[in-house]
Amino acid sequence: MTTTMTAPAEARDLSASEAARAISTGHLTAEALARSCLDRVASRDRHVEAWAHIDPDQVIADARAADRAGPKGPLYGVPVAFKDIIDARGAPTGFNSPIYPDYHPRSDSAVSALVRLGGGIVMGKVATTEFANMHPGPCRNPLDLERTPGGSSSGSAAAVADRQVPLALGTQTSGSMLRPAAYCGIVGYKPSFGEISRVGVKQQSGSFDTLGLCARTLPDIALLRAVLTRTPHAPLQPADHPPRVRLCRIPEWMDAEEQGRVRVERAANVLADAGCDVDELALPADLFAEWFDVHRRIANFESARNFAFETDQHRDKLSATIYEGRILDGQRTTLDAYVAACRQAEAMRIWLEGAMAEVDCLLTLAAPGEAPLGMATGRPTFNSLWTLLYVPCLSLPYGKGAAGMPLSVQLVGHRFADEALLSAAATVQWILDTEDPS
Repeated sequence: MTTTMTAPAEARDLSASEAARAISTGHLTAEALARSCLDRVASRDRHVEAWAHIDPDQVIADARAADRAGPKGPLYGVPVAFKDIIDARGAPTGFNSPIYPDYHPRSDSAVSALVRLGGGIVMGKVATTEFANMHPGPCRNPLDLERTPGGSSSGSAAAVADRQVPLALGTQTSGSMLRPAAYCGIVGYKPSFGEISRVGVKQQSGSFDTLGLCARTLPDIALLRAVLTRTPHAPLQPADHPPRVRLCRIPEWMDAEEQGRVRVERAANVLADAGCDVDELALPADLFAEWFDVHRRIANFESARNFAFETDQHRDKLSATIYEGRILDGQRTTLDAYVAACRQAEAMRIWLEGAMAEVDCLLTLAAPGEAPLGMATGRPTFNSLWTLLYVPCLSLPYGKGAAGMPLSVQLVGHRFADEALLSAAATVQWILDTEDPS
């Protein structure tokens, strides 16, 4: 897209890639883009409540400084939001908890520092559930304010979907990035475990916590990923061959809504009709029957220890959701049970690596269905397995459900082959959009 727009009212509708290009070529200013986003926040966020902290004066000051300094990095002049468990210098980190009413980190997290180095502007902190767990905050789905945006990266997905910011970072320990992205109808991405630094991010489970990215387009995901991995950014290219895709129905497949299951199966048929190599991949029951309990034991064991300070000093300020639902269970889990679960998880990872040797990506559910009514964040079942297995995942919007809310599909790739997943996803998205643009 070629743009000559400078009007702030239109700038927020640009993708991050388009905006960075327009600013670097002088067709748009960073200040105009920032003002456009801030205008949207001012008009909409009293309803959506996506932001935990935003300082408009500081955002404008940073944007003006970017304009004075000139082009710097692939994110030049683009605002980025950070989930409120990620430290960003100059902004408080609240974790959506009364335990930390005025905590101001003295330094950037690794990812906020990398965004600044890449020319981006830290726009503020967006809403999270309590400590990125299940207890919801006030954030609502911008597409229907009576529905949840999902969790725990609620504000990350909602702010991007509502065009209040082009890019946002969240985290995923179970389904905390892809489920909100699916519910809000945007692109969500969980990279391979370990690929993006977690320094300066509140840890819940060291074995699973993963930075997540959300944007309105796949090229924007590739752009932000390049900045966070400090690798050269190149335009996203579709795969050089029809993707080899395997439909994967996890053991809990029938727990999803029928419309969600039918949508994924329809995507498989569309891809096959378009010439892709499409088949099914069945997970062996003997190995994967207890995968959800394996994830729970590992995550809860680690959470119980990582929240030792909050439990010891501020037990009365923890919700029952996190204390009874996660911490107590983790305290009851023995070290032997934890180690056994870690070994089971590794066995599953080894099996999947072999099973996907001749496959480009798996196709599966991104969420049970449409975003449900109410503020409960939704079930992470259809994301947690892939978090457990350390593989990269993407959620792609694909049509709408009975209530008019977005439905999505999830693509799963090989660990540390994230570029290949992004390329396959570009081809898959083009096919799905061509066959079914709804």
